[in-house]
Amino acid sequence: MPSIITIGNFDGVHMGHQAILAQARRLAEPSCANVIALTFDPFPVAVLRPESVPPCIMSITQRIEALRESGADDVIVLKPTPEILSLEATRFIASLIDQHHAVGFVEGEDFRFGNKRGGDMAMLAAMGRDQGFAVAAMPRVEARLSDHSVAPISSSLVRWLVGRGRVEDAQACLGRAFTVGGTIVKGDQRGRTIGVPTINLDSADYAGQIVPMDGVYAGYTQLDGGGRLIPAAISVGVKPTFGQDQLTIEAHLVDYTTTDPNALYGHRARIGFARWLRDQYPFPGIDALKAQLTRDIDAARSSCIPQH
Repeated sequence: MPSIITIGNFDGVHMGHQAILAQARRLAEPSCANVIALTFDPFPVAVLRPESVPPCIMSITQRIEALRESGADDVIVLKPTPEILSLEATRFIASLIDQHHAVGFVEGEDFRFGNKRGGDMAMLAAMGRDQGFAVAAMPRVEARLSDHSVAPISSSLVRWLVGRGRVEDAQACLGRAFTVGGTIVKGDQRGRTIGVPTINLDSADYAGQIVPMDGVYAGYTQLDGGGRLIPAAISVGVKPTFGQDQLTIEAHLVDYTTTDPNALYGHRARIGFARWLRDQYPFPGIDALKAQLTRDIDAARSSCIPQH
């Protein structure tokens, strides 16, 4: 079957990536071609410059799911071996045409490929004219941010925004809330004793992923990868009131009740960050902490929950 191919890291599958996939779908429809997203895991920089590997926005599993949701019929994950990375640009494209019967390529206008990033869109367009395949170069998509700036969307920008707690701006770039997923594990259970139980995510599940800066956020939680979105008051960071210094991500599920408080251990949860509420800071006592947590929960309860 013929295919339209797009190649990239696609970390975050942000609005720019989604525009590329939408164009690939438009090119594919007249010839009933498959849309193939070809991505790398790990990122090529992990082989070329391992000291410069950035934290990822999403896991490879999340990336594949998001690429399919955004229009890819198939997602091919390539391991960036020295053999693949050493291929000259023209040979790399020729191998894809042979393997996947490519009749077109869609990429961002600054796309580079092949050994030492020797290929660019001008080269790809010239190959297309010579060999009879279509090439579409997509301009950068821009986002209007809360500080009234307009910025071209990139994975680097999303990481920068998330790392500074600007999760609403990250959502403007991603087209959906930034999320962290993991297995629910047993915490110190201190929240239960003050009437504000939380779920804690296993830190191993988001190791290597960017997380929002320390703070309290309004957002939502989805259990076991499906079902309803439950409003949540989310804490990221240490617990200064209790003198703890281990980074944790935990969420209080607003108005969620269960007869067995231990029933969620071992289940998966996806936590979405809708907006920043406040910094983390120590409270003079439990009563002051409980009063603030009540305000956090009220704010989370009234946060907008996405309808998808």
